[in-house]
Amino acid sequence: MTTPPVPVAEGGPAGAGSAGSGLGRWPAVAMVLGSATSTHLGAAIAVLLFARAGAGGVVTLRLAGAALIMMLICRPQVRGYRRSDWAVVIGFGVALAGMNTLFYQAIDRIPLGAAVTIEVLGPLTLSVIASRRAIAWLWAALALGGVILLGGAGFDGLNLTGVAFALGAAAAWAAYIVLSGSTGQRFPKADGLALALVVAAVLTLPLGITSSGSAMFAPAVLGLGLAVAVLSSSLPYTIELLALRALPASTFAILVSLGPGIAATAGYFILDQPMNLIDGAAIALVIAASIGAVLTTPAKQVSADIGLPVP
Repeated sequence: MTTPPVPVAEGGPAGAGSAGSGLGRWPAVAMVLGSATSTHLGAAIAVLLFARAGAGGVVTLRLAGAALIMMLICRPQVRGYRRSDWAVVIGFGVALAGMNTLFYQAIDRIPLGAAVTIEVLGPLTLSVIASRRAIAWLWAALALGGVILLGGAGFDGLNLTGVAFALGAAAAWAAYIVLSGSTGQRFPKADGLALALVVAAVLTLPLGITSSGSAMFAPAVLGLGLAVAVLSSSLPYTIELLALRALPASTFAILVSLGPGIAATAGYFILDQPMNLIDGAAIALVIAASIGAVLTTPAKQVSADIGLPVP
């Protein structure tokens, strides 16, 4: 799954291009690309784990591991919040659970690159709707063309159930973006994310136990599950939090848009998933649409679309 950045409260440490980060622009760019590589490497390892623990079991391991790590790092306070605050963080957790579960069900059925390409349609659609500019429909058409190319002739034809799960993950990512902004305004730093991960882990636990049983608790599976949690969640969140202090939100969003290409590369080298020129063209169309949407969207809206509070 493409990992969105950590939501932070207004006035918190992560602000696009904030001063005093200690990072230059190019090191920050390298960090974002490294974060994306880590995310999709973790997803590739997750696919290798499906044979042992099933997609449901791996989702639970990823979210539980990420929740444990983030709770230890953040040590969030649980007192002093209103019911409305908890309602938002619970909704955020539901979105996280849905996004991860649907995405892992997708990559169990279709190639990693195709799944990420389709999933990116969630934030892209949100950006097009929020833009209210005529040119936004050009980016929507480009992205739609890429997906049609994927489904029609790309990746040797796609499993329709897998495509449906990827589209569901796209919708859940859009919900994540909306809720992450609200969570960041109500909870300091990454506290809201840590609490939402706990909610997500609890929600996916029954599915994990049902689909994998005792296999989920085998030492080797637990170890690889923790590796997936670190590579796909904890490490990218930390890297992106640091990088966002040195990069404008628009630059960050463009780099995140390269996710489908990075995912396809990880699928090719790690999972031996073939990719041809049609696949590459389809992914390129979606990447171009994402970058175009970023470049023609007002800066404040870009910040909102990638999960940052509007400055």
